[in-house]
Amino acid sequence: MNHLIAERYHDISCGHRVYQHESKCAHLHGHNYRIHFSVAPDVGLDAIGRVLDFSVIKFQLCMWLEDNWDHKFLVWEMDPWSTILKTLDERGVVITPFNPTAENMAQHLAEVVGPDLLAGFNCHLTAVRIEETRKCSASYLTGRTL
Repeated sequence: MNHLIAERYHDISCGHRVYQHESKCAHLHGHNYRIHFSVAPDVGLDAIGRVLDFSVIKFQLCMWLEDNWDHKFLVWEMDPWSTILKTLDERGVVITPFNPTAENMAQHLAEVVGPDLLAGFNCHLTAVRIEETRKCSASYLTGRTL
């Protein structure tokens, strides 16, 4: 069994509001997120000894972040402000099926976005870690480890 993973991170800036948060995160605000992707091979390394070329991780996963979340505002579909915010900035507000905590964002990337974008590359995500600040991060482990 192979025990290697390839890792790449990508930085984005985006805003969010954590609906029903008990403190200041209930307000509109944003972060400079660092998002780490950990990828493992399905059947071993490729012919030249890689899990997956780093440029493929960039093109498939990091560019999805650029196109969908970078410089956008994430708001949960159940948040009563979601419709109002979307009306104010139709292209800049992203309605999500989850409350946009770092934990839920990591889980969404690992369970929904990643599997679709990595289909056909003979690899899978083992983890997604989101640094909301330099001191605070959340990780989601997919269960499909090494």
